[in-house]
Amino acid sequence: MAQLARTSFRERIERLEDSLSPLATRSYPAVREEPEPDSDHRTPFQRDRDRIVHSKSFRRLKHKTQVFISPEGDHYRTRLTHTLEACGIARNVARALGLNEDLTEAIGLGHDLGHPPFGHTGEGVLDACLRERGGSGFRHNEHSLRVVDVLERLNLTEPVRDGILRHTGPVPPATLEGRIVRVVDRVAYINHDIDDAIRAGVLRFEDLPRAEIELLGSTGSERIETLVVDLLRHSEEAADIVQGDEVGSAMMRLRAFMFERVYLGPIAQAERPRIERMLRWLFEHYVEELGEEQAAVDWLAGMTDRYAEREFERLAEH
Repeated sequence: MAQLARTSFRERIERLEDSLSPLATRSYPAVREEPEPDSDHRTPFQRDRDRIVHSKSFRRLKHKTQVFISPEGDHYRTRLTHTLEACGIARNVARALGLNEDLTEAIGLGHDLGHPPFGHTGEGVLDACLRERGGSGFRHNEHSLRVVDVLERLNLTEPVRDGILRHTGPVPPATLEGRIVRVVDRVAYINHDIDDAIRAGVLRFEDLPRAEIELLGSTGSERIETLVVDLLRHSEEAADIVQGDEVGSAMMRLRAFMFERVYLGPIAQAERPRIERMLRWLFEHYVEELGEEQAAVDWLAGMTDRYAEREFERLAEH
């Protein structure tokens, strides 16, 4: 019987990766804080992906708010569905550009692990709690890295850690694969959140800025297609991950509109006093119980929305 594999797995992967773009990140050698032997059937980035997917933090994303607090309905996005949707778009872009899909997927799956409960409101409350005590504040991307490094101890490769940390913030990721996730994260959440906001009655289609919608498309799938095609064309020309000025600017104006009308709009702000009161009470409680701010933040940021609600109800009664 003929052998299925005459060469080692690593040799075959390295041979396949010869056909990728010269700018693609290669899977080998794996750079980890704690060196470990390579798998004989998964690339280092595939192992990172699997460790993220099997982590407790990843599973909890299904009960963390994307935009709306405790929405009534089965079709609203959560952090988990956003992660999967963004990851699918990012892999498509990586494949089309001849970049490393496994690395792109691992970064995409891990980028939001550090998000606290209650979306933007929850992040803002934890940030304020830490700053009021003289700390440097709370940023979900930094906490995502803390999750994989310290709390879950996944020992991920350096390119995946870099992509998770820098998917937002002033410094872009070192790899093109990480930069894909950085752009696609916005592509995904802006368009999916529009869909959810219209479903929730927070927006009407007629409320959307007309010029941007005419340029990008009237449906979420049309807008994503426009944004992806633009990203591919300009990235190929620039040998970097970049959007065209016209389409990229339209996307950022649409993002600003969503922050004004939805993320920081009246409905989200109506929930803010209750959530702030609850999270501040829990923060103070856990600081006293656990003895330090960081431990309290680690515990609170890991909570799902419903667990935070239950804990507050349980503890505040006593």
